[in-house]
This record gives sequence, structure tokens and C-alpha cells, in this order.
Amino acid sequence: MVTRAAGNAESFAQKLRALGAEAIEFPTIETAPPSSFAALDGALARLPDFDWIIFTSAVGVDAFLDRIRTLGRDVRELGDASIAAIGPATADRLSRYALKVAALPAEYRAEAVIGAIGEAKIRGARILIPRAQVAREVLPETLRKIGAREVVVAPAYRTVKPPAADAARIRELAVSGAIDLVTFTSSSTVTNFCELLQSPPHGLKAAVIGPITAETARQHGFEVAVCPPTYTTPALISAIVEHFRPHP
Repeated sequence: MVTRAAGNAESFAQKLRALGAEAIEFPTIETAPPSSFAALDGALARLPDFDWIIFTSAVGVDAFLDRIRTLGRDVRELGDASIAAIGPATADRLSRYALKVAALPAEYRAEAVIGAIGEAKIRGARILIPRAQVAREVLPETLRKIGAREVVVAPAYRTVKPPAADAARIRELAVSGAIDLVTFTSSSTVTNFCELLQSPPHGLKAAVIGPITAETARQHGFEVAVCPPTYTTPALISAIVEHFRPHP
């Protein structure tokens, strides 16, 4: 079962089908504009002030650049700001806008960006984080503790729970044991899956993209059967293949 947002679920599901799986798409998350653009617009009005801009998702990249276009601003206003990305998918999305990434952590989680940038460059720096409206506060809090001069967290989008059109059917499949594995690519997909089904996971096995999502899945009662060492979609697919591979 694929629980990613509709725009991303199809390609993920197609790759699983190409490997012989029956992939059921059940999007449990979708993106929407933030409740207010005030913080982001304020940051965009003073882009040249920032030393670093940290992107924590590909969605955040798109939302950030879309807001620049909407306001009639120019991406060249980024000036000398260096760019950090949480992982390769985010870096790839930035490259599509001809934006070069200066810091990319080896471990693809927000707080690992600290090491990629380096504490010496963080101290005294002004840092902008365009991200989801609701997200973990570890990164901005750590940046401030290290000594960043200013850390601006600017909501560029928010994640919402989509209508549960197929919830009854999915609930039946879950209860009957027809689902071999549920894939989760964020903690929000886990939480929303359980809320949409309005029932516990009934011993369902989960394939998760990283340790943070794994912890959320366990808290909701899932058995985490797959968690790749590299937190990317290709790595997740490879780990799923290995999970189902017959072993002597």
C-alpha cells in the first residue's frame, strides 16, 4: 500500500508494480498553502540579508520558488546566500531551478544539516528555513543554540489530510489481512493513515523511509519490517525487494 501524496504516489506505485507487486494507492497526505504567508513574504522581502537558506523537502523548494514568482520577485535576490538541502531529492529539485547546493548531509534528516554546514559557519549567521507549517523544531532550536545570529522559520506550505474516499475498502483489506506491507514516507502519512481508517493497524507491517517515521509507526502499533539505512525512496524500494526476497 502506497500512502504518499497523490502527485508522488503514482510514480512510486508504478515502480513497485514493475517489480511485480500489487500496489494500492491510498494517499493520506496532500499539500496546501500555509495558513498565512506573512512570515515567508517578510523573509522574501529581505532575502539578501540571509547567509544560509535550508530546504528540508522538495515540496518546500517548489513552494518557496512559487511564492517568489507570485510576488513578482527575482530569484537573483538570493544574492550570496548559501543553500543547504536535507537530502538528494531536495537537492535535485533545487538543481531544476539552477540553484546549487553548498551543503548536503550524509544522513538525510534535518538535524544532520548542522554537520554539513559546520558550526563555524552557523555562528553569527542569519538563516532562513522555508518549510512545512508544522514540523519538528530540532533544527531551528539547534541552530540557535550553536549561535546563529537569526533563524527565521517561514511556513511555505502545510500538509493536510485528504478526503477518505476509499477508507472503508482499505479498512476491510487491513482487517482481512490482505495487505502485506504499508509504505510510509513521513510521520504525517502514518498518523493520517490511522485517522482515516479510524482503527488501529491490526498488526500491519510497515515499510518506512527513516528512523523518525519508524518511531511514529511503532507508536501507532505497526510492526516496522522495512527501514533502509539510506533515507530515500529508491533505497526504500530496494529494501522492500529484499524483504520479500526468498531466503534459503
